[in-house]
Amino acid sequence: MGIADITFYAFAVTLLGAGFLVTISRNMVHSVLWLILCFLSAAGLFVLLGAEFMAMLLIIVYVGAVAVLFLFVVMMLDIDFASLRGEMARYFPIAAIIGVVLLLQMGMLYSAWSTSEMAEGLRQAPTPDVAEVHNTKALGMIIYDQYFLLFQVSGLILLVAMVGAIVLTLRHRKDVKRQNVIAQMHRDPAKAMELKDVKPGQGLG
Repeated sequence: MGIADITFYAFAVTLLGAGFLVTISRNMVHSVLWLILCFLSAAGLFVLLGAEFMAMLLIIVYVGAVAVLFLFVVMMLDIDFASLRGEMARYFPIAAIIGVVLLLQMGMLYSAWSTSEMAEGLRQAPTPDVAEVHNTKALGMIIYDQYFLLFQVSGLILLVAMVGAIVLTLRHRKDVKRQNVIAQMHRDPAKAMELKDVKPGQGLG
């Protein structure tokens, strides 16, 4: 077993362990920190596969932006962890049934797994030869040339999902005072303020 194999197993075990701790951690801040460790371990696996661009993208976008945003939101929100634990215990039997079903499905999938004759050669050369084309350029050619239409359709689906989530969660409550910019711009300065002549020793009536 060489250094590459040891590094792979180290990143893989760390990724699986951190992913498990994300789901069982009682503190949400700790869950976000374990999630960041998952992203870093996955980036290490990408580096071992020769996909340095994907590794840096994972660190910059997910660790540097998404996970940090999650951490800020969790730390700023006043979350009642006791009620969350109560809800988790309430739905634990249903979650356990779903987990058992998923494990059975994965076991059936693994039992029917067959290895292709070309798999060994593909694993030895997961990326094109760097002398011919850089892996970043190869990835760009795949996304923006070979699968350009599918890439644009997936972006459109995400846009529709984002707009739908905003529409479903946006509720105008009548008991909330909102800013009316148009009314503020067209207000009369003469009616906005009233001067009172208060004499000494006399209060406002």
